[in-house]
Order: sequence, then C-alpha cells, then structure tokens
Amino acid sequence: MTRMLVRVPATRPLDLMVELRRALDLSGPAVTPVPEEPSAGGPEEVPQPVGVVIETSGSTGVPKRVALSRDALLASAAASATILDGQGQWLLALPAHYIAGVQVLVRSIAAGTIPVVIPSGRFDPAAFVEGSKALSGERHFTSLVPLQLARLLDSRAGLMALRRFDGILVGGQATPPQLLRRTEQLGLPIFRTYGSSETSGGCVYNGVPLPGVHVRVVHGEVELAGPMLAEGYLGDDALTAQTFPVADGHRWYRTGDLGEFSDGVLRVTGRADNVIISGGVNVSLDRVEHVVRGLPDLTDSVVVAARHREWGEVPVVVTTGGHPSLAEIADAVADSLGKPARPAHIVRLDELPLLPSGKPDRLAIVAIVAVTLHSDDPEVGPSGTSG
Repeated sequence: MTRMLVRVPATRPLDLMVELRRALDLSGPAVTPVPEEPSAGGPEEVPQPVGVVIETSGSTGVPKRVALSRDALLASAAASATILDGQGQWLLALPAHYIAGVQVLVRSIAAGTIPVVIPSGRFDPAAFVEGSKALSGERHFTSLVPLQLARLLDSRAGLMALRRFDGILVGGQATPPQLLRRTEQLGLPIFRTYGSSETSGGCVYNGVPLPGVHVRVVHGEVELAGPMLAEGYLGDDALTAQTFPVADGHRWYRTGDLGEFSDGVLRVTGRADNVIISGGVNVSLDRVEHVVRGLPDLTDSVVVAARHREWGEVPVVVTTGGHPSLAEIADAVADSLGKPARPAHIVRLDELPLLPSGKPDRLAIVAIVAVTLHSDDPEVGPSGTSG
C-alpha cells in the first residue's frame, strides 16, 4: 500500500505542525518539510508506513531522502520524554526542515502543547531570550546546536533565558570541551544528544542510549538499533540495504561514525570518512578538531584537509579566534595525537560560514581554504594576508 507525499514549506513551523499532525494520525499525506516555498515537484507516492521524508545531504554532500514512519517518530518522542522526566512546552530555535526541528514539533504534538517559535534564519540570541519569556507551560524544553548555546552564554540575558528550561538538548555536532565544562559549572540541564535523520533525531543522550535503543561498535564504527530507525532511503534500495543491515535479531543503522565505550558510555571520536593520510600516517581530522577546540579562544574552530606537496594532505585550522599561534596549536595537537597530526596552516576569518541549522558549513569552509592557501604563510587571513 502507498500514500501521497507532499512538500510543505518549513518557513511557517506552526502550519507545518498541522500537516505533521495529519501525517502522524494518517488523516493526511506524508510530508517533506522544505526550507522555502516549493517551486517544483508535485505529489508522489511513498510506502504506507512513511510519514515524513527528510531531505539531507549528510556529511558528504550527497543528497539523500530519509523515510521515517509515524511509529519511528513517535517512538523517538516517547523515549525522549522518558529521559526528560515528562513532556512540556518547547521553544523551536532550529530550522523546521531539519530532523531536530521536526522532532520539536513532533514532541509538541505528542505532548498536546504549542511550541514557541523564534524567527528562522541567522540565530538571534535576543529573539531566543524573548521567546523564552513567552513560554507558558509548566515545563520548558529546547533543542540547540553548540554554537547557539555558546552565543547565549555570552550574555547575562542569554544565561537567564537558559535557566528557564528544564531540559536543553544540544546536538548536531560535538560539543567543545570548554563549552561543556562551562555548562556543567553553571548547572544547566544539558543533554548532549547523538543521532541523525536516520534515527529520528538524537537517540543517545549523554552517551547513554534512550529506552529501546541498542548501540554497538563494529570494527570501530558505531551502529544503532531501535524502534526509531528510518525505513530507509527513498529511491535508493542499494544504499538502504547497505546502511541498514539485519544481524543478531536487530535491524541496525551503520552510522559511519567512529566510537568506543568508556565505562559503559558511548564516546564518538569522529567520522570514519574524515580521515586523511599525512606522510603515510592516518590522521583523524575530528580528533584534531577536538584538541583544537579545547584550547583558549578556539571553541568555534573547524579542522579541514588541504593538499601538501610533501605530506600528501595536512590538517588546516579555520577559526575566528585571534590566538594562540599556529606553533602553539601544533604543539598541543602533537602532544595529544602525535606529530603527523600537527596542523600545517591556520586560516583566521571574521566569521565562519554557517548552515541554516547553525552548524559550520564545511563545504564552504573547504572552498575558502582552497582559495586562501595560495600564500606561503602558514598563518593566513581570508585574503591571504598574515593573520
């Protein structure tokens, strides 16, 4: 059996929420939230279990259409509510065409509450502060990416707004160690989430799987199983079969992330495909980035690869921070990961290019690095001058 799938603009999240409710109770078609008014592409048919389709490029830039059933979305919302000790009213601070934004709406539907929505586009801490004041429910929740959290902590008003929440989900990328330590010192109710569109959003909180979720590490790669897994990828049966194998009585999602368990807590160490060979040695750019972000003034840094005549590829630090120097950064990385992991360049920008979700736009950053590194100076600014 099949049902219709329609494209719905996510620019009006509360209107999207109406269509999501109809998709979940089967009174309406399945929906694909899109970032703007759809200009093309009429209704199409999808398998009956599918309620929502998330269009994503993932970490590789290759477009994918993740098909999620109503049962998967609602199972995710129910598991999240269990960890958060109940339901409540949400503040939507993320674009509603991303799975994290969709889940804020799904959780609101499950709770029977209406979320407070702040304007989409570039994140405005002042709008978040005002939105937090508009919350009227007994319990308050929100979902953020680390950069949004960091910007809110830059002001007293932002901190006071964060203190209004009973739970703050933070995900989409690794939370810098300095930022995490600061939230712990402040006693904020932070839940670091790990998951993706393929798992209906975060399904591991603070390194611990949500109820019903199974986690294993196979040859270094994190695999997840549970009732919130996607049906697969629309129009790509081969990728679906490759990514969602069945083994040991479960259907697993191969995340492509590297990870390990420490005292029963999952620690994600980076992407399996984000490894370069520098001087014949495998170097994880995610591990380098983790070390760099732990240094003063480098919390927002991104580490990408660049070609090198002698070493093949080398790490490059891209940051808005003015200090420390490249030599100091390279020494810190070498102490933690060995000399082959030392960054060879640092590019200092006035601001990092961001995706609508608030995460760094890595493809744009790679393009900037390619243009910038025509200079022989290892510390270069956006125009190739010394930074």
